[in-house]
Amino acid sequence: SLHAVRRLAAAAGPLPTPWPAEAREQLVTLLGAGRPTVQVWEALEAEGLITRLLPDWERVRCRPQRNAVHTWTVDRHLVETAVRASALTRRVGRPDLLLMAALLHDIGKGWPGDHSVAGEIIARDVAGRVGFDSADTAVLACLVRHHLLLIETATRRDLDDPATVQAVAGAVGSGATLELLHALTEADALATGPAAWSSWRGSLVADLVKRVGAVLAGDQPEDGGTQPPASAEQERLAVEAYRTGGPVLSLRSRAEEPSEGLGVELLVVVPDQPGVLAAAAGVLALHRLTVRAAELRALEVPEEVGGAGAAVLLLDWRVAAEYGSLPQAARLRADLVRALDGSLDIAGRLAERDAAYPRRRGVVAPPARVSVAPADSRRATVIEVRAQDAPGLLHRIGLALEAAGVRVRSAHVSTLGANAVDAFYVTGVDGAPLAGEEAAGLARGLEQALKSPPGA
Repeated sequence: SLHAVRRLAAAAGPLPTPWPAEAREQLVTLLGAGRPTVQVWEALEAEGLITRLLPDWERVRCRPQRNAVHTWTVDRHLVETAVRASALTRRVGRPDLLLMAALLHDIGKGWPGDHSVAGEIIARDVAGRVGFDSADTAVLACLVRHHLLLIETATRRDLDDPATVQAVAGAVGSGATLELLHALTEADALATGPAAWSSWRGSLVADLVKRVGAVLAGDQPEDGGTQPPASAEQERLAVEAYRTGGPVLSLRSRAEEPSEGLGVELLVVVPDQPGVLAAAAGVLALHRLTVRAAELRALEVPEEVGGAGAAVLLLDWRVAAEYGSLPQAARLRADLVRALDGSLDIAGRLAERDAAYPRRRGVVAPPARVSVAPADSRRATVIEVRAQDAPGLLHRIGLALEAAGVRVRSAHVSTLGANAVDAFYVTGVDGAPLAGEEAAGLARGLEQALKSPPGA
């Protein structure tokens, strides 16, 4: 009640450091209460009790988020994450650590620099003050430091690359911590907003967790580039594309994802040739299809059809219609054939449309940022692109990579609100990763290409 909260604020003395075990357990109990936590927390915060208990809270109190994907201010997001985590406590062996990590994972946003790095330092201090022992404090610090690791790796990196799995396993360290990090990742995304989580992203994270768990249990991933088995639908399309020598498409509604803009899966299988990514992305842009997530990888053709080593390219898209209904697969295929043979001027068509429908004046997006992810793969160079999402963006990236003379081994595309975060695994024509200066030059060239207006 309001009277009780005001009485506490007026009469309660400070807790000793470290807190008594009973006080720590009461905090964990409050965090695990679910939706009622919000009202109680806000009442305590209104009277200044939260910042008396946790002084670092003052720096995130009512602090706005920098990313429009977020629904809540930083402080409310942390409480919402704890609410979401309370529903996941049965999945972990240490629910108290999950709930505390949920409360602290973005606490570093009140300080300059990388909030995960700053948050790790704060989490160690808070955990010691609240009364967790050194081992539990180390786990909490790890969870805060790496709370974005699973979602960023799952959506932006090649999970079939052993280096990817090994890097995550090295950062996490144990199966128990991985279990907690998995639950924290889901709670954090659910508390962020509708663009941050979907069953598609959840399945990617679960796949990564399974692979990392196997490594932590003692199984080492093979460095042979093995890929997950193709589904029956993918295998059928691969056979058809190999036999006909042309692209094959399949549109399939995913009813389990109606609310996230990821409700349609588009599979494109095409014989390996230059320019596939740029052509396919350009055709989707022409048909006003928004790409929410995408993967590109090689797909082996059954040996009895193509012989040993025969492969085609698979592009697995999650798309949504910008306006109206989805186009027919036959129309998409016809335009893709023309795009691949050069008879369809995608860049020109997109530039004409962009000129006819200018963007709102006065709204200037931050410039694109292109970087080389250091030592993320032993088989390819990872180029990461962060840019404002716009029609034809992926087409322009594909054209720039093709002009640079590199091969795209795999691509991992994700769109969060107005932001696109894409990763491309590229090699030289010899199939080897790019040398350091060559990779840096590619990143600079791609960044420069994205500064130019479409069609320039």
